[in-house]
Amino acid sequence: MYEKVSTNLNFVEREKKVEQFWKDNDIFRKSMENRKEGPTYTFYDGPPTANGKPHIGHVLTRVIKDMIPRYRTMKGYMVPRKAGWDTHGLPVELEVEKLLGLDGKEQIEEYGLDPFIDKCKESVWKYKGMWEDFSGTVGFWADMDDPYVTYHDDFIESEWWALKTIWDKGLLYKGFKIVPYCPRCGTPLSSHEVAQGYKDVKERSAVVRFKVKNEDAYILAWTTTPWTLPSNVALCVNPDEAYAKVKAADGNVYYMAEALLDTVLGKLGSEETPAYEILEKYVGKDLEYKEYEPLYEAAANIAAKQNKKGHFVTCDGYVTLSDGTGVVHIAPAFGEDDANVGRKYDLPFVQLVDSKGEMTEEAPAAGKFVKDADPIILTDLDERGLLYDAPKFEHSYPHCWRCDTPLIYYARESWFIKMTAVKEDLIRNNNTINWIPETIGKGRFGDWLENIQDWGISRNRYWGTPLNIWQCECGHMHAIGSKAELAELSGNPDAANVELHRPYIDAVTFPCPKCGKEMHRVPEVIDCWFDSGAMPFAQHHYPFENKELFEAQFPAQFISEAVDQTRGWFYSLLAESTLLFNKAPYENVIVLGHVQDENGQKMSKSKGNAVDPFDALETYGADAIRWYFYINSAPWLPNRFHGKAVTEGQRKFMSTLWNTYAFFVLYANIDNFDATKYTLDKESLSVMDKWLLSKLNTVVKAVDNHLENYRIPEAARALQEFVDEMSNWYVRRSRDRFWAKGMEQDKINAYMTLYTALVTISKTAAPMIPFMTEDIYQNLVRSIDKTAPESIHLCDFPVADETLIDKDLEAAMEEVLDIVVMGRAARNAANIKNRQPIGTMFVKAEAALDAMYQEIIADELNVKRVTFTDDVRDFTSYTFKPQLKTVGPKYGKFLGGIKQYLANVDGNEAMDTLNASGNLTFDVNSETVVLSKDDLLIDMAQKEGYVSQTDNNLTVVLDTNLTEELIEEGFVREIISKIQTMRKEADFEVTDKIVIYVDGNAKVSEIVKSNAEDMMKDVMAKVIKVGEMAGYSKEWNINGETVTIGVEK
Repeated sequence: MYEKVSTNLNFVEREKKVEQFWKDNDIFRKSMENRKEGPTYTFYDGPPTANGKPHIGHVLTRVIKDMIPRYRTMKGYMVPRKAGWDTHGLPVELEVEKLLGLDGKEQIEEYGLDPFIDKCKESVWKYKGMWEDFSGTVGFWADMDDPYVTYHDDFIESEWWALKTIWDKGLLYKGFKIVPYCPRCGTPLSSHEVAQGYKDVKERSAVVRFKVKNEDAYILAWTTTPWTLPSNVALCVNPDEAYAKVKAADGNVYYMAEALLDTVLGKLGSEETPAYEILEKYVGKDLEYKEYEPLYEAAANIAAKQNKKGHFVTCDGYVTLSDGTGVVHIAPAFGEDDANVGRKYDLPFVQLVDSKGEMTEEAPAAGKFVKDADPIILTDLDERGLLYDAPKFEHSYPHCWRCDTPLIYYARESWFIKMTAVKEDLIRNNNTINWIPETIGKGRFGDWLENIQDWGISRNRYWGTPLNIWQCECGHMHAIGSKAELAELSGNPDAANVELHRPYIDAVTFPCPKCGKEMHRVPEVIDCWFDSGAMPFAQHHYPFENKELFEAQFPAQFISEAVDQTRGWFYSLLAESTLLFNKAPYENVIVLGHVQDENGQKMSKSKGNAVDPFDALETYGADAIRWYFYINSAPWLPNRFHGKAVTEGQRKFMSTLWNTYAFFVLYANIDNFDATKYTLDKESLSVMDKWLLSKLNTVVKAVDNHLENYRIPEAARALQEFVDEMSNWYVRRSRDRFWAKGMEQDKINAYMTLYTALVTISKTAAPMIPFMTEDIYQNLVRSIDKTAPESIHLCDFPVADETLIDKDLEAAMEEVLDIVVMGRAARNAANIKNRQPIGTMFVKAEAALDAMYQEIIADELNVKRVTFTDDVRDFTSYTFKPQLKTVGPKYGKFLGGIKQYLANVDGNEAMDTLNASGNLTFDVNSETVVLSKDDLLIDMAQKEGYVSQTDNNLTVVLDTNLTEELIEEGFVREIISKIQTMRKEADFEVTDKIVIYVDGNAKVSEIVKSNAEDMMKDVMAKVIKVGEMAGYSKEWNINGETVTIGVEK
């Protein structure tokens, strides 16, 4: 029949067997084949880089990206799941530099581009095997045999087609622009890359004295980047704000914003001497073109060579008075606002910092990195009497997300895609996407699009997709869109076979159609984010082949990545799709929060709080970790990952499901119960069977709806609640039916109901916990039906049978459970064990339950009678006290009288009045007092011999008066419980018939003799021998009576 099920809850080894079963039988491929005629549901996998190891955050992304496609496959869709590898970019180059002992671009070029590129190709596959093992262990299904690889020529050729299309639209241009620039990497960063690397830093700013020409006065200007001061060519004020010329207490005359005089100069004053005296007032426009002496001779010399005038006051509205002096120093080579002012006033272009981020020979601190030059420049200015102050300040400063070097804003020739030209299209397309959560799409991402900047697409590096622009010295440029075009223009058919990487592609030239000279490819490669954004079309080598396949799989119905991809992959996908196809590339996106440690701290190796994903998977198993991520919180919130949380989720859901399954198999094997030989006889089902099947179909419907709408925690909670009720209510209430002799219809019904529930709930949970559900399916279904689908993941997702859903039945059983919970609480309050029968329980509810439900309550709570009543005042009353914090302020002087009235009031009548009108109204010393429920502390008082519990409109009262008959029955139940415990301890089989011995207590012996027949049935005994002892024996204290019991096969 069924294979015996171990109750060992370590699932790791079982998962490894299931993973091997999937591999051996090619189940993933079959799941795709099975659905090839179904409607397409496309999932795009954001490509990881194989030269970095997986971390615990990748488990989260993998389990979300696996579960939704599994669900959709079971729903009948054909779900393409092409894996991909992100292989280009600076991280790969840095890894290879480290490997070869190189430092920087000069050494790379000395080493040779050809061997360097070969090393990059090797490096990207460093951890490929680890990623594949990791994906298999997690249960992530994707086509890894035929992945897309961003360095393959077919992929790059598709990108060239895209770039040429963008070029032809006039949206790819070369500009001299201030760009965020990493001096260590020697390359600019796009705005979405900059967003990933901000850090809070403490630095010194500078308030500098700029000497006014032909006047004994200074203009005070503030900067947060002292290293830019040697390149200063102008100062800038707000044209509409108020400025002043003042005589300061330090003896100097200063120009600055009037509103900031006290903030900046206030420290110069004393009780005797004011900090400053205002000599004249201006608006900013009055100061325009006022000249001052250059801070450094080098800047003046460069300005002279350029025949451009500088070192005067300019005006622009971007200057604010929120901090500083209201005067800003202008260095057009190092800031976008500065560059705009430079263009407006035709200022000289001075850039005394080289591409390594070091000060040039003409500048102070020559050869120093800019941040290291700050203190040297400040010291120099101070020694020359030009530094007024150098206050420390803390601000958020961008660092390179790859190498952690502080970025500088730097004027460079770069290539840009004019995203500002398609801003409205981007916003419109974004509004068609179902963002989960919506706040990311409308907020973080939407705001980003509202303030979109042109995409700095070029990188001055080596290992990347080469920019497909060829340029002639005459200025003519041409974008190449394919290998065939390159071969045609070059006149060399072999050019079509040249690898599309540096240095090979750089050797291909062709004549300029304008002047006849040779055109050479520009040296830049492109941002690797363009690679990732191109994957929808480039993975298919579109438009060169697979046109129909691409169109069938575009846009994607679903993608998911972590929140840091908002300005990464989510953006590059949307940007390229808008530029090329003017539509959103994905319809639904689940944004995932970051995985933190148990204290909510970011995980990092340096902090020692990082969790190794392989260790976690080996310790807890994939299903347990998957389940934790599904049920723990909304996917977009941070997840605090720690062992206790994972094992708690495993205990609540997985262990409960597994133990219920093990229970079924144990008894089904005893009875040789083959589910294929029976059908559910709906007419003869008990109320418990009907209830479980109703709940089952309700939960199937709910989970289907939740997953359809990407509500993952809600789906998980619905499953967990059902499994809990199936185990702790249905199975517990139905145990006797499984233990019954023979195979009467009621026993068949119990087996078929539980079998149906186990198989159906396993299929429903299969997308979430694929390993355990496969294990259950193979044993419960495939072991007895070889015609069934080979794997649970080749099955259809269950469809709810509406005819079995009975909402009235579910509501009634919910009330039964509420009454049972309150009845147990009342037993605990009375300190009466569950095995001790009680005579009567009274229930006050909105309506009485049918007799069949009353029988369930009576049996569950071990009560002889359940009586529904409209009035429990014979057993209970209420006491009232004033709530001092609300009554005190209103009726302080009447508190004594209020307390006295409440102490003497009829509790039941007062409660009736409160419930009816919402208030108690009475007089104290001729003053009317009105008290609401919020003004009262209300306790339920119970009469002696009765214990009650109340919750909302439900009250239960237990009659705790025990007769001799009830006490004896309690003894019998306790003795049976002890014998059952001893059967387990003695390691008897469930089917073993035993002999029972009882000795050492006359009272217990008499009770056993009187009830021997019933006891023997319950514990499967052949005989009970009183006054004798043999076999496995043990002394017990039963309700205060000491007795020795023995059991023997």
